[in-house]
Amino acid sequence: MADAKVIPFGEEPRSRRGGGSGGGTGPGSGGGGGRRQHSGKDGASRRAQGPLTPVPEPRAGDGPEDGERAGTRDSGAPVAATEDGAGGWERRLAGGLAFLRRRVTGEYEVDEFGYDKELTDQVLMSLIRPLYEKYFRVEVKGIENIPSDGGALVVANHSGTLPLDGLMMQVAVHDNHPADRHLRLLAADLVFMMPVVNELARKAGHTLACAEDAERLLLAGEVVGVMPEGFKGLGKPFGDRYKLQRFGRGGFVSTALRAGVPIVPCSIVGAEEIYPMIGNARTLARLLGLPYFPVTPTFPWLGPLGALPLPTKWTIQFGEPIPTDGYPPEAAEDPMLMFNLTDQVREQIQHTLYKLLVQRRSVFF
Repeated sequence: MADAKVIPFGEEPRSRRGGGSGGGTGPGSGGGGGRRQHSGKDGASRRAQGPLTPVPEPRAGDGPEDGERAGTRDSGAPVAATEDGAGGWERRLAGGLAFLRRRVTGEYEVDEFGYDKELTDQVLMSLIRPLYEKYFRVEVKGIENIPSDGGALVVANHSGTLPLDGLMMQVAVHDNHPADRHLRLLAADLVFMMPVVNELARKAGHTLACAEDAERLLLAGEVVGVMPEGFKGLGKPFGDRYKLQRFGRGGFVSTALRAGVPIVPCSIVGAEEIYPMIGNARTLARLLGLPYFPVTPTFPWLGPLGALPLPTKWTIQFGEPIPTDGYPPEAAEDPMLMFNLTDQVREQIQHTLYKLLVQRRSVFF
């Protein structure tokens, strides 16, 4: 297999979408191209002809009735046109084959971080989307608070034992933002130490959670996602659900100040209950080199079946952006300012979490 072409970061790649479907825009988008629907023209054409113009009778052997040829049945309900039924699958097949050819020959592009936009849009998002749409039934609010262009730092709470909340947030931005923006997540070192997961994370646009990489992405106009709670939030006991842990030393605020980009707080409800963590086998975690080893009502008692997350109902809300471009360059070195901004972001996320919990009817509905 040939190597992919690496493009310098910040340079706009050529569009190579092939015939496959990327993420759509709008809530619950399934990502495919829309099917054309045709309106019946028989009645309209007869009215245009006037009362003195004879209407030709259909000839035997003409095939489908006029209404069906026009894309409607007698009831007026729209149906797919013949060309869509016959040619739609052919176009999808041709697009799929073209995509595979580019994969084999290496005629696709990745940036310097390893991000493969074509693979993410056409394959990875399609694999995650059923979990997002059908299983967790994610509702997205405030997506317009993410700018249509330029860099932005999305800061979210972290929970759920496994980092599914980051992936759901990535799909939420990909499928719902009107400007077709993509979220580049900052991930922990452990992600890039795991085989297979490491490669997939790079392809999906994730990068190491360090200030240098984050600042470079932001200055290039990317939307970057960070979850400052880290493993403290991801592996907290079920009894502490929706209680934010420490946000570290405010490194994300310093990065946003240096890049002069807005900070967008994000609150995620629903992830806390997918794996109710009632215990932590610390000895086993140390042996495996993990930050924690979760014990839930179903895992490890039910084996692989216990690893299935509970089908909770999720809400992801993006809050009002906090601007940082009005501060002088030396503000990034001011510890008091970083503390105040960090506390402001944390309080906004926590307040929104409480508000969403009050509005929630049920964990599962």
